[in-house]
Amino acid sequence: MNNYFDVNANLSLITSLLMLSCPALSSDAIRTCHDEAQTQLDINHCGSLDFQSADKELNAVYQAVLEQHKTNSKFLDKLKAAQRAWLKWRDAEMEAVYPEKDDPSYYGSSFPACWSTQLSSFTQARTKQLQKWLDGVEEGDVCSGSYPLSLKK
Repeated sequence: MNNYFDVNANLSLITSLLMLSCPALSSDAIRTCHDEAQTQLDINHCGSLDFQSADKELNAVYQAVLEQHKTNSKFLDKLKAAQRAWLKWRDAEMEAVYPEKDDPSYYGSSFPACWSTQLSSFTQARTKQLQKWLDGVEEGDVCSGSYPLSLKK
């Protein structure tokens, strides 16, 4: 297959260019992007910004968990293994959702936006999972495992 039509290469190129051309945007800026989008290229661009924002938040939460639990090396080893496994799962799940991703005409011109939206959804869900190691769980949760107790009342 000609690389010019390779969706993966095109998505990677578009995402890289968008990441270089735009600093991370706030959720308000991304919402404005979607509100003002007039072409499919604009919508695809906004979808890419959604994923960039979700990925940045995931990485910030992950780093915060690592920092907060830095004295627990056994937990950190297990968390890092879980994160690597999650990344493999996410990539495999994306392939299952879009098995024809290598055929640029199969999903149409909205495919880059759809791809980014799905990636964002998976990433936001993982961020919520990781956030529990920062927020903790309620005292009395006998199944809390390695989650800290919540300081909230």
